[in-house]
Amino acid sequence: MTTPKSQFQTLSSPSLSSSSSSLSSSRFTPPKPLKFPSKPFKTLCSQTSNPRPPVKPITFISILRAIPDWADGIKERRMKQSKPLYKHDDWVRHRSSLRHIRHLLSSFSSRVILSLVPPVIAFTSVAAVVASYNTAVLWHLLPEIFPVLRASSLPYQLTAPALALLLVFRTEASYSRFEEGRKAWSKVISGTNDFARQVIVSVEKDSSLKTALLQYIMAFPVALKCHLIYESDIGRDLHGLLDDEDLAIVVSSNHRPHCIIQFISQSMRLLDLEEPKRTLLESKVSCFHEGIGVCEQIMGIPIPLSYTRLTSRFLVLWHLTLPIILWDDCNWIVVPATFVSAASLFCIEEVGVLIEEPFQMLALDELCNRVCNHVQEAMKSEKKIKETLLLKKDANSSNNSSLNGHHPIQPNTSSSRK
Repeated sequence: MTTPKSQFQTLSSPSLSSSSSSLSSSRFTPPKPLKFPSKPFKTLCSQTSNPRPPVKPITFISILRAIPDWADGIKERRMKQSKPLYKHDDWVRHRSSLRHIRHLLSSFSSRVILSLVPPVIAFTSVAAVVASYNTAVLWHLLPEIFPVLRASSLPYQLTAPALALLLVFRTEASYSRFEEGRKAWSKVISGTNDFARQVIVSVEKDSSLKTALLQYIMAFPVALKCHLIYESDIGRDLHGLLDDEDLAIVVSSNHRPHCIIQFISQSMRLLDLEEPKRTLLESKVSCFHEGIGVCEQIMGIPIPLSYTRLTSRFLVLWHLTLPIILWDDCNWIVVPATFVSAASLFCIEEVGVLIEEPFQMLALDELCNRVCNHVQEAMKSEKKIKETLLLKKDANSSNNSSLNGHHPIQPNTSSSRK
């Protein structure tokens, strides 16, 4: 049973869009024009036109979220930028005596400082409101029922060490995670270089399979990097390293680094190697598994959330009540004092949050590119180095044979006879 064509297919059929000459030559009788009701025709036109994105209504919550969303957008864009590896010139600039002025002038472009705009503005505004309220009460602009918001500073003196310890432990725990991630990637990079060196030295036959195995080894750090960093384009990063068929298999897999390891294992099985060499090469794969395990643990297990929430709540309550505590001593100076305190303490907490996920802070792109360059350079120079060493070996063997052809020099024994 045939189904009737839709209205859109009838309107856009090639028989109606052809010229009149082609219709007359093929003796095609055009169908009678169809009459559509007005409502379906309007619906059809609305579907073919480019729909405009829906405009979100402006609400009080959207206004309050405007600045935090702007700050988060800047921070996430800066996090996605590739980090460079330091060279000698960078270290000279890093320890320059002008670094303090340079850091101060670049404050407004820092993602850490820009991410602090919402909380600092909020707590500074609270301080301004408290100062305005107390001033209105002292100037008798409000009824006598309203009291002046003031309190003793003794509770803050007692709880200040607790807040300092919270921030120190929070930052120290985040830095330990950063150091652990750095060490894990150092092992992956060194293992990749060692694995490639062993393949270049051990495999003498099957040049095409050897080249493919080296490509898989170079592709592993890139696949691990894309596995750890959000919104990474693994197809673009591996385009020049793998063939199209291999790349399609890797992209379609659920766990890309494990798929690369499978390629490596299958390639080593097909190589014609002696058992000791095969065992040595297979032992190098354990470094890749270890790197995957450590990196996935760092990504999947953050610092205990109760500790992070406690630090955040402590900071918020501290700065909400700070203008009340400082009013008797500072009066309107509570506004800049709250600004400085919020900018300083929240900056320490923000640095701890940023380095808690270390892979966004490491120069993984540069590390992967460096590994690929080293392996490719070793592949290119392998034949030249081998030929040079063989020439030296032949030269040494010829020199030894020429020395063996002469009679050894007899020592002079005339003095001994005397």
